[in-house]
Amino acid sequence: MFTTFIVKPLFNLLVLIYAIIPGHNFGIALVVFTILIRIILWPLLKKQLHQAKVMRKIQPEIKKIKAATKGDRQKETQLTMELYKEQGINPVATLPIFIVQIIVLIGLYSGIERVISNPKNIVSFSYSSIQHLSYIKYLSTNIHHFDNTLFGVVNLSKAAISNAGVYWPAMVIVVLSVIVQYYQSKQLLPTSKDQKGLREILKQAGQGKQADQSEVSAAVGKSTRYILPVMIFLFTVNLAADLSLYWLASGLIALIQQSIALREDEEEIEKIADGNKKDLKKIPEAEVVETDKQKKSPNKNTKKNPKNKRRKK
Repeated sequence: MFTTFIVKPLFNLLVLIYAIIPGHNFGIALVVFTILIRIILWPLLKKQLHQAKVMRKIQPEIKKIKAATKGDRQKETQLTMELYKEQGINPVATLPIFIVQIIVLIGLYSGIERVISNPKNIVSFSYSSIQHLSYIKYLSTNIHHFDNTLFGVVNLSKAAISNAGVYWPAMVIVVLSVIVQYYQSKQLLPTSKDQKGLREILKQAGQGKQADQSEVSAAVGKSTRYILPVMIFLFTVNLAADLSLYWLASGLIALIQQSIALREDEEEIEKIADGNKKDLKKIPEAEVVETDKQKKSPNKNTKKNPKNKRRKK
């Protein structure tokens, strides 16, 4: 079922792009494929990015809650969850997009492995409608013309590190994908000047000091910024460069999408703030002054009003 509903559709979309783009270069087809996937996933990604932006914005409020509760974990958790609810934050909202991205990655890897093991699979594993395309028909009798390179320079069927040694063009792609992943993670994670590191928290815990859950979560998130790129390097360095290229292209597009989404959120917040200022200007000045006076001395008029005295008598 995974092959039928995930691997084959993704593979055929990639082959379709490869068959119709000028030059019929598999590396360029893979980049175009990645752009299309990111565009299709944009609604889910935008929701994820909005939540990340709000999480960064409410960090001062979370600190205030922590200071106000003075170590009362139950009350702190309750107030934090209320703040999340008020701001429309769902802690598990990013899980669906993560699952979808993993499914796409596994499906793409499975399809690319078929091509690397036997280039003829680019014809035999395609849908019949795609097999009838003129270039795929041409490949069926001239499979040696299949171009699994990037611009004819990088052989995407080779891994960065293999039994043959280091293939440096592929290694460059792997390293670039790791760097992009680091900045992609850094762009989303909330940061604070007085944020404690995981090592410091563990050291204090060893001294008998109870660790704060919010500090632990922030420290783990900060560590993930470094751990995830290292994991990607270890995962892709021994695989065909096709997958590293997908990861690099996906990361670059994600950086652009994140920048756009986060900037749109900033503009939206500024518009709301400007709208609130305009609404205040519409209120008559006398009404504002009168309201302020009433707030400062609510019982003042009651004491001076003789009618009120008569009523009391």
